[in-house]
Amino acid sequence: MKTIDDLGELRGKRVLVRSDFNVPLDGTTITDDGRIRAALPTIRRLAEAGGKVVVTAHLGRPKGSPDPAFSLAPVAQRLGELLGSHVTLASDTVGEGARAAVAAMEPGDVVLLENIRFDARETSKDDAERASLADDLAALADAYVSDGFGVVHRKQASVYDVALELPHAVGGLVQTEIEALSRATENPERPYAVVLGGSKVSDKLGVIENLLTKADRLLIGGGMVFTFLAAQGYSVGSSLLEADQIETVKGYLAAAAERGVEIVLPTDIVVAPAFAADSPATVVAVDAIPADQMGLDIGPDAAAAFAASIADAKTIVWNGPMGVFEFPAFAGGTKAVAQAMIEATAGGAFSIVGGGDSAAAVRRLGFDESGFSHISTGGGASLEYLEGKTLPGIDVLAD
Repeated sequence: MKTIDDLGELRGKRVLVRSDFNVPLDGTTITDDGRIRAALPTIRRLAEAGGKVVVTAHLGRPKGSPDPAFSLAPVAQRLGELLGSHVTLASDTVGEGARAAVAAMEPGDVVLLENIRFDARETSKDDAERASLADDLAALADAYVSDGFGVVHRKQASVYDVALELPHAVGGLVQTEIEALSRATENPERPYAVVLGGSKVSDKLGVIENLLTKADRLLIGGGMVFTFLAAQGYSVGSSLLEADQIETVKGYLAAAAERGVEIVLPTDIVVAPAFAADSPATVVAVDAIPADQMGLDIGPDAAAAFAASIADAKTIVWNGPMGVFEFPAFAGGTKAVAQAMIEATAGGAFSIVGGGDSAAAVRRLGFDESGFSHISTGGGASLEYLEGKTLPGIDVLAD
């Protein structure tokens, strides 16, 4: 893949950058600006080289038309604060407002186009419709830089089609992501431990299947663990359960045993009668989950066992929290995994936090991000990379 260096002299050139600014909002307040911070190095580099930096991104899931609730206005303000310079928000995506904002740019300026998903062509399954939007985007730029790792697994106009129309390069963020994930999947240093959590087994079927041929041990927590426990014959009370995946999970357990892959499951669970921060928490063994209680975290014994399984690993990948970390009573398992990874990293291990809720948990629980080797900005994209899938937004950049 070509890098920014391969684009040549950038002074005065309009450079379209696809960033990932899909940040969480409370009204118009950004509650986690990690993805904006991650985009800064590439945007700064292009601006300092005298490029006219035109950034396109999405926020949330608007229905293909303008919706004030999903405006990128809060992002433009925060991006400007972090850059220390004004960022102009275009009044539309590729229309008259965008064209006027780009025409008024001077070298080093940054313009943020309004939410690209306000245009239904962005996510269309029709190649011609996406190509039409790509034409409109390409008219605003002289070159394209792909720097939104959180969207490279999507075949969308601003991710895939526009790269077919402009001289293109991979941005620093995406390049770093690929290098880190490649290190964890192509001849990783062993022992290789993967920690999987989150709510559903079905979200991670492909990655589990692929990792059973690569990892030395899989640590399973989060809501998905209850399907594993049910596959072992345990009653899981009112916990999240995907009954239609029990037979699939039984197959995974059998395949792991056959291949010598260690599956680490919790021996105890923190349960509560309701999904609420103030719901009374109780620790029970996995074979004693009450019928009227739901599991909301792995228990303290399990947390200690998970930490021990991480301690001697040389490559560690973590995707998905161990419990409902947003509620203090059910954050213990996620804290234990994060702390164990930091300690292992300090001892020489290579560690990846696989984006999404895991990255949010690291920040929310107050851990130092520098304690991990790499924190991904793309949960879905990192999962698909770990599955071994082709990512359209990466594939299109290949020469």
